[in-house]
Order: sequence, then structure tokens, then C-alpha cells
Amino acid sequence: MSIDSQSLCLKNQIFNVPRLVNHYRGKVRDVYTLADGKLLMVASDRISAFDHVLPKAIPYKGQVLNQIAAYFLESTKDIVPNWFISSPDPNISLGHACEPLKVEMVVRGYLAGHAWRTYSSGERILCGIVMPDGLKQNDSFPTPIITPTTKASVGHDEDISSEQLLNQGIVTKKQWDILTDYTYKLYQRGQEMAKERGLILVDTKYEFGLINDEVYLMDEIHTPDSSRYFHLDGYEALQNANQPQKQLSKEFVREWLMANGFQGKDGQIMPHMPEEFVTEVSERYIELYELITGNKFVKADVSDVEKRIQLAINAVDE
Repeated sequence: MSIDSQSLCLKNQIFNVPRLVNHYRGKVRDVYTLADGKLLMVASDRISAFDHVLPKAIPYKGQVLNQIAAYFLESTKDIVPNWFISSPDPNISLGHACEPLKVEMVVRGYLAGHAWRTYSSGERILCGIVMPDGLKQNDSFPTPIITPTTKASVGHDEDISSEQLLNQGIVTKKQWDILTDYTYKLYQRGQEMAKERGLILVDTKYEFGLINDEVYLMDEIHTPDSSRYFHLDGYEALQNANQPQKQLSKEFVREWLMANGFQGKDGQIMPHMPEEFVTEVSERYIELYELITGNKFVKADVSDVEKRIQLAINAVDE
């Protein structure tokens, strides 16, 4: 990878989109809503952790996320209708615009990440769910648990219980029951597909929205930005030896930041990202794409990534 890796990245470019109604910039994606009720989602190479966008982008990360999401959206549309129509470019998805439900459905099959940090502090209740005593890091839960968060437009997403969601009117009881059903079914499918590839889908999150009052699956699913994976081979041996699991997720980026004194708290300074680390992150994203899909990753032409994306957007309107 070139030492000037940032020149290869899709970072903060804004594109000219015909029939544009609204443009929203998320931490990682740019969403362009069109006049015909569709939207274009451009997956950038930006990377975020602890609700902060890191100063350097990761080459090919957006392509990885977009293509993994398309793969799983196509593979789960028998479970729940979803927003995805097509992918006119490796970094772009075209789909139906939904009215977002302001909740992220986080589902966890294992005691890892945020759940483990909560558990190790002595707490046993997460989002109103009681976690059993006697577990160690990365143990499986007796059954998967759903630990929803509010979907913040700005700032931190917050843990919330189902009771609070209903009391605050964020979703109705009927919607919550549908979201819960879809979440468990999607997670089960994701676990089955991961197992076929020698992986464990540890935890993940889903976002849903409404089209004519019908619940649709939105955004990405089962990507390394929204999910955590372990290798199936060796999992039991590592657990029995009290050794850390090899992860394929964004968690190692969070761990690197924490090791360098950053957790997104006031007064903390974002550490410098050396080129070697940028390269490692890119390689890990590509590795997960190939592992989870079984397909060889074909790097898109990034010699002029901005021009390539603009041409693809123009072609959508033709």
C-alpha cells in the first residue's frame, strides 16, 4: 500500500446527485435521499470508534462494508423486507428510503465488548436484561439477549430497556414485538452463515424503518463495523485456557485506541495513527470479507475514486 494511503480513500467528498432532496453525513456513510423515494448510500473509507471519526481513513474499507452488507441483505430478504435494491458501484448501494425507527437492535450471543465491560465492572443488568453470574469474557450466553440502544442523531447512542422504549413512545408494543422477532431470526441466520465459513457471529446490531407502516430492515448488516466475529476453530481451547479470542471486528481498533489513552472522553487527545496501523486495519477488513463471503476480494480502481463514484451516480439517473 502506498505511503500516501489517504489519496486512495473515499473520505469527505460530497457528490452531485440529481433529484436530491436531502444529504445526511453519518460517521461512515453519506446518504443522499432522492425525489422518487429512493436513496443512495455511499460507504466512505472513514472509520469511527467511541463515537469519534478517526483522523485517517482506511483504504478499501467502504467497499468491504458495502459489499458485505449487500451479500447479507440479499441472503436474508426471505426473513424480512429490506431497503436494498442494487449496488451500482462497489461503494454505493441504491435502495428505498425508510422512516427510521429510533432504536438500534443490538443482539448478543456472547459476553464480549460493551457487555463484558459492563459485566466486569460488577453490573449484572444491561438494558433491563439480567446477565447470569459465573461467566468469563467471551463465554456464550445461555440464549442470545437483545440490548437495544437509542439511535442518536448526534453524540452517543444510549443503552435503553424495552420498557423504557415503550414508555417513551420510541416504538409501539406491536413494533417492538416485530423488531424482536426479526432480530432473533436475522441473528440466527447470521450465525448459521458464519458457522459455514468457520466463524462465530458474536454480536451484531440491526436498524429498521417503516415504508407505509411496514417494518423494513435498513442500513448495513453483519459487517465488521456492526458485528463481532470469532474464529470457530480454537474457540473452546482458548476459552478453557482463559486466553483472548482472535477477533475479526472493529474491536481491535477500540483496543488500540484505549492502549493509546483514548476512549472518546472529554480532554483526551486522539492518538496519531501510523501508516503501519492503517495498513493493518485495511488488511483485516479485507480478510473478513473473504472469510465471511468465501469470495476473493477484488480491489476497485482507486486511482481517481471521486471521479469513479460520481460517474456511477450519474449513471443511476440515466
